[in-house]
Parts: sequence; structure tokens; C-alpha cells
Amino acid sequence: MFKTIRFSWIKRKQIFSFLVVSTIIFFSLFTNPNTASAASGGRIGGGSFQAPSSPQRQNYGGYGGNNFRGYGGGYRGGGIGFPFLLPIFGFGGGGIFGFLILMSIVGVIVNSFKSSSNFSNASNNSIVSQSTNPSKVSLIQFQIGLLASAKEIQVNLRGLAASSNTSTSSGLQRVLQDTTLSLLRKPELWVYSNIETGSVPYTSAESTFNRISITERSKLKAELTSNYSGQISSSTNKQSNPGDSDSTNEYIAITILVATKKDLSLQNSANTEVITEALRILGSISSNDLIALEVIWQPDGEGETLREEELIIQYPNLKHL
Repeated sequence: MFKTIRFSWIKRKQIFSFLVVSTIIFFSLFTNPNTASAASGGRIGGGSFQAPSSPQRQNYGGYGGNNFRGYGGGYRGGGIGFPFLLPIFGFGGGGIFGFLILMSIVGVIVNSFKSSSNFSNASNNSIVSQSTNPSKVSLIQFQIGLLASAKEIQVNLRGLAASSNTSTSSGLQRVLQDTTLSLLRKPELWVYSNIETGSVPYTSAESTFNRISITERSKLKAELTSNYSGQISSSTNKQSNPGDSDSTNEYIAITILVATKKDLSLQNSANTEVITEALRILGSISSNDLIALEVIWQPDGEGETLREEELIIQYPNLKHL
């Protein structure tokens, strides 16, 4: 009788412990303690991804069967060779940015093998459209955490959102140049930074860019100031209007996301020299090379705050200077 009661008590204790641990794990994984305190933000950007034209090649039968030679060697049935894969397999940074870049590359590789299989089943006497290797697009994500005293930069960003023509590449280039200049003029306010770069094929660049953009925009409670692809809006929510942050605010976070035809690979080192050089390089990208741009910042709401612990949680890859 005593053994039965003891066994039942131990079993209940084990079940209770399991439920407590499960509850803790659930709330750790599926709740975001930062959501309620997330600050509103602003957004400026736009762009257009247009695939480059591909020349057509005609492949007629009677010339050695299905053996097709290209990229310095011969292989059967077409497809893409390793010289294409190697140049795009270098990306910097970590976290979600690096993961999305890697996934886009994997997707292109899988699609290439599918295309190779379809090509090998084509008739020798048919006319086959053979596309060239897709162009590469450089993606750059520049993030910086500024002291809250950089209110002038927030004002400049709202001014750009109100006056810039984000439906043209020249207008986007102006936004990029003015944003980088505003940051370069306030190096004493830089506290945290993170720079990530990647190179992806043109065919997957837009989807990768959009995923990264959504990831960063989801950190905002609302977008109070917005100018995207020529559509300007300044909204309000129940808690806040666009305006100056609370006097107790500690930080301002700014993300610059760039897609460019130019082959760029920026260093990611937490020192002012590297940040200065990166900002100069970004600001010098020409309108012809600029494909898409997004500038996202927070806080943007009147009386809102972004404290250091919130900054670190929202932007875990930031490094202290």
C-alpha cells in the first residue's frame, strides 16, 4: 500500500515537472517578449528587378549526338557547370541574411539540374533555346545603432520620405546618397554596426531581397512614415504619430538594404574606419547600378523609445564599436 502511494506521488511529480518544462519551452519558442515594446518606424525605397535578355542558340542534330561543349569542357545533355557555381558561393555575414542567400543559391542549383534533365530529353533535330548564365546581383545589408541624440538624422529621413521620387533609379540614388551622407557626418553617434553582403543569381535576387526586407520590416510595430516606389504615406496609430522620440530614448536603429549590379563585398568589422569606407562605397553606387533600395529606421513615433536591451534583441548581429 505504501509503495503504491509513493509510486503514484512520484509519477505525479514527474508529470507536473514535464508540464512546467513544456510550458517554459512553449513560451520561449512561440512568444516574442519584444513585440509589445517594439517601436514604430519608417521606410523609404523602391526598385525594379528586370531579368537580363538572353541570346538564343540553335542546336541542330547530326553533330556528335547529344554532346554539348561549353564553359571549358564537354558534358552530356547541357546544364550548368561548376565554373558557374563557384563565383556565387561567397557570402558574408550570418543569421537570417546569410541563410536566405544560401537558400536562393540552393534553389538555383536545383532548378539548374531540372533544366539539365529536360535538355537531355530534347530531340536532336529540335531547335533549343539555350540561355546564358544568369547575371549576379550583390545584396548588402548595412545596419547601425546610433545614440538617440541623432534626432537630426530621423528628421532628414522623414524629409527624404516626403520629397524623394522613389519611382526612378535616380531618385533612389539620391535617397541612398543623402542617407549615407547623414550618417557620415555623425560618426561620434555610432555605437553598434553590422554589415552583411551576398551575391545571388539575378533570377532569385528579387525574392531574396523581398524576404530580407520583410524580416526587417516585421521588427516595426507600424510604419508611420513610408515612401515606396512613388507611393507616399504618413499614417498614425492609436499610440503614436510620426515625431520626436521620448526624452528617455536611448538608440536609433537604421537598416540600409541594397541590391546592385556592381560586384561589391564589404568588410564586416566593428570599427569606425570600416563603417566609414562602407558608407562611402554605398553612397557612390550609380543610379545605373542600383537595382533596389530600402532604408528602414526606428523609432519614428512621437514619444517612443528604443532601449539598449530592445536594440540587441531586435538586431542580434549588431557588434559594439
